[in-house]
Amino acid sequence: MIYQRRKPMNMYNGLGGDMRSAVMGRLLLAGVLILFALFSYFGSRVYNPVTGENQHISITEEQEIALGLEAVPQMMQQFGGEYPDPRLQEYVDQVGFAIVNNSAAKDTNWKFEFHLLDDPETINAFALPGGQVFITTALYGKLETEGQLAGILGHEIGHVVARHGAQRMAKEQLTQGVTGAVVVASGSQGTAQLAQMIGQMVNMSYGREDELQSDTLSVRFMCQAGYDPKAMIRVMEILNDSRGGEAPPEMFSTHPNPENRKEKIQEAMTQYAQECSNPNLKP
Repeated sequence: MIYQRRKPMNMYNGLGGDMRSAVMGRLLLAGVLILFALFSYFGSRVYNPVTGENQHISITEEQEIALGLEAVPQMMQQFGGEYPDPRLQEYVDQVGFAIVNNSAAKDTNWKFEFHLLDDPETINAFALPGGQVFITTALYGKLETEGQLAGILGHEIGHVVARHGAQRMAKEQLTQGVTGAVVVASGSQGTAQLAQMIGQMVNMSYGREDELQSDTLSVRFMCQAGYDPKAMIRVMEILNDSRGGEAPPEMFSTHPNPENRKEKIQEAMTQYAQECSNPNLKP
């Protein structure tokens, strides 16, 4: 009887094939996710007549206004509610609507409302998508002139008309889509965390660009409404003095350093020199 020696079986051959198939499957799925994220982002483009830019935004103006109105009660609760003195609220309204009604903002569909918040600790002003604008009493109390208040409100109005909230939502959706694809492709928690960190830094950079654009729009709106944009320089000094300690490096902050913002404001004053030529601008 003749015995034939059999070739030893390699128990890893099948396993290696399965692993390659799994990797290829993850890469294919990741590619699909990236394509979908890119198509969703770049496929939603609208023109902004105030900024003259084409923007990637995935929601309508009506949805944007509704989102802002829906968030108002939460903001009120978080920052102490409306300040109880109706005279000060009326004054904030007066300055805010002076900016809106005498600038390019008047030709938009946004539903502007201005709120003075009863928060003596938090030095802040912000805007929600659609036209809801807020300033805390902590910041209001540090202002010295009407022009400074106009500068802050003009900055927040700039965020609204430039649709920064909706634009950032679309960018974050893109970042999340790409980050999710990286996670799927790598299958590594460490890679996922790195991708998320990079995505956050990219979005913070977008946030700084939005702030600088709103400063520029504020200068433009202030001049159109009869306010001296040099008041914005003093606002930056007030904000810088209010930091009370060493600020984080600018690359890790969503807001540019006030000193850097002063330079951009001065550039905007040169850019809009014609609009700002009125010798009777309010300080």
